[in-house]
Amino acid sequence: MISNDAASLATQYDTIDRLSTRASVWRDTPDGRSPRRAALAAVVAAAPSDYLEIGCGTGEFVAEVSEALPEARIVATDRSETMALATARRGVLTQVALADDLPYADASFDVVYAGWMLYHVPDVNAALAEVRRVLRPGGTFVAATNGDRHLADLLTEAGGTRLLTGFSSENGEQQLAPHFGDIAREDFDTRAHFTDHAAAQAYLATFSPELADGLPPFEGEREYVGASTVFVARSPRA
Repeated sequence: MISNDAASLATQYDTIDRLSTRASVWRDTPDGRSPRRAALAAVVAAAPSDYLEIGCGTGEFVAEVSEALPEARIVATDRSETMALATARRGVLTQVALADDLPYADASFDVVYAGWMLYHVPDVNAALAEVRRVLRPGGTFVAATNGDRHLADLLTEAGGTRLLTGFSSENGEQQLAPHFGDIAREDFDTRAHFTDHAAAQAYLATFSPELADGLPPFEGEREYVGASTVFVARSPRA
């Protein structure tokens, strides 16, 4: 019931509301860690002069990068014109572009970030080759994604199945290895917190109205376990 085809993605990202609804439910791991903060820390630690974010969404993350790295050249892309416009309104140089066809010269950036978007790309290998191409030797690629267990309980309760994707916690390192070296990872058992049944339905409706309708009623608040990973990979030095 959750599809990655082009038409479905166009519908999912034709407004910022769906993405904002999804982001709003997430809480840290039980020991207080956050994949978003870890990704930002990895970007900042690399101290880029030139930074590229692909699949920037509403622009919240790249705006934080811009604030943390005021001297850096910051560039963002998204395949959705709606998302690109939302990001541009934050004062970030933004272009509509596909991850597997980046409109930049070779070795243009010190850091590239892809947050929770590579699983939407039809040809992940082509996208990773593009990331490697635009990275300078010794540059850093930071990629955040979800695992096969991510919200599996919620999805199955609603009558769906767990979501297995083309770039996940389970298969991400294997796909990064042909393009990058020195790959590190940090895994996170985050929590999705819903104040009530209606909030959980609203979340599921951002993917599929059928899933939302299929969720059995429950009383009070409820949490479901997520599974995310932040990969940090280095481009080989010349």
